[in-house]
Amino acid sequence: QVQLVESGGGLVQAGESLRLSCAASGRTFSSYSMGWFRQAPGKEREFVAAISRNGIITNVADSVKGRFTISRDNARNTVYLQMNSLKSEDTAVYYCAGDEGPLWGVLRGPAYWGQGTQVTVSS
Repeated sequence: QVQLVESGGGLVQAGESLRLSCAASGRTFSSYSMGWFRQAPGKEREFVAAISRNGIITNVADSVKGRFTISRDNARNTVYLQMNSLKSEDTAVYYCAGDEGPLWGVLRGPAYWGQGTQVTVSS
């Protein structure tokens, strides 16, 4: 089991950048594929990005491709989401998620979720 805590959200202007972090508890972080999801007001939660256990394989939603980058540091039990060129439509609560095993587990539906961090982009 793993517990996830997000940080780094906030209020920014359109065009600016933010980096979200997700700290995971436990000693087996490298056994988990990780991902980021988001939920905007009045909308369903949607996939943003995912990364494999060793960090080699990533999958990024078309809506953020070229602007967002997911990475991880297994020595620090942390996964990151670097968000550049932010737009007002990126405003949402961002959730870190994880699933033990290969990447497809995160894409199918991760077992573990953080509490979320708010990102607000003003235009």
